[in-house]
Amino acid sequence: MNEPPLIEVTDLVRLFDGGLIHALDGATMSVAPREFVAITGPSGCGKSTLLHLIAALDTPTSGSIVVAGRDLREIDGDTYRRSTVGLVFQLHHLLPHLNALQNVEVAMFSNGLGHAEQRQRAHQLLEAVDLEDKSSTTPPRLAGGQRQRLAIARALANEPRIILADEPTGSLDSESAEHILRLFRQLRNERAVTIVMVTHDVQVASAADRLVSMRDGRVVGEPPPATEPGMSGPRC
Repeated sequence: MNEPPLIEVTDLVRLFDGGLIHALDGATMSVAPREFVAITGPSGCGKSTLLHLIAALDTPTSGSIVVAGRDLREIDGDTYRRSTVGLVFQLHHLLPHLNALQNVEVAMFSNGLGHAEQRQRAHQLLEAVDLEDKSSTTPPRLAGGQRQRLAIARALANEPRIILADEPTGSLDSESAEHILRLFRQLRNERAVTIVMVTHDVQVASAADRLVSMRDGRVVGEPPPATEPGMSGPRC
């Protein structure tokens, strides 16, 4: 029997400038557990706004977002982001004065683990993204692809069910971008993480299980979620 959607977005509207700008205009979509979905569309179509709303970094004007059966309007955003989602942005947002290990550890500041457990988990996550040998290196001394892998390790620090990635390969060369996409697929397969990625690059999007197309604040193309995430859809 198919599982219910992990993420359900229904008739989502987000207005700015007193209603003059319709960033989202009735967007509706769903994401299955352990699915890797890419949201594509032209600049200004609302895809990043949609991702930020799913991350509870912003609130919709109307409509609903239900994640794991919980309406985001009824839960604390900070707690939700610490416990359920990990965020990966194009520009990393790493702390330049902390080394790689510390950048992962700081994400676990309030998760209840002791310092020794946090450090052990940080080492394990750096190893998972092939950065264990860079644990004492600060972000400015890492290459772009390495910084993005560090951002992914940090996003995994609190064992989220969902990774939300906004143009995660936008500033990378093609080889580094493919490394990130392979890592996403590995995380989906080995850690049962659900991934929602925004990208303007159709080739990058093809690494996902399913493509969701947006235009003018609406979802204009969304095939049904794969019955078995990871077993269908195009590949890079």
